[in-house]
Amino acid sequence: MFGLGMQELVVVGIVAILLFGKRLPEVAKSLGQSYRQFRQGLAEIQSSVDFTSGTYDKKPSSSSRTYDDYDDFDEATAPKFEPPPSAPKVESSDNA
Repeated sequence: MFGLGMQELVVVGIVAILLFGKRLPEVAKSLGQSYRQFRQGLAEIQSSVDFTSGTYDKKPSSSSRTYDDYDDFDEATAPKFEPPPSAPKVESSDNA
C-alpha cells in the first residue's frame, strides 16, 4: 500500500492514535466517505467524457480547409535584412 513497509505503517498508526484518540473510528469513517464521494465524482466525469471517440480519427468535413487551400507563395512580409554600415576605421598611433 503506497510503498510503505510494516514499520512505516506502525508509525502512521501510532501518530493517528495520538492525534485522534477515541475519535479515530469517526475520522476513519469520514475519510472513507470522502474517498467514496471522490471516486463517484470521478466516475461521473469519466462517463460524461467520451474517450473512445478520438478527434484525430475524424475525417475533415467538406467545409474545413485542406492543404491545397493554403497559399505558400505569398511574398515575405518581414523587412529585408540590411547590414549595418561599416564602422569608421580608427588609425592607431604607435607611441613607443
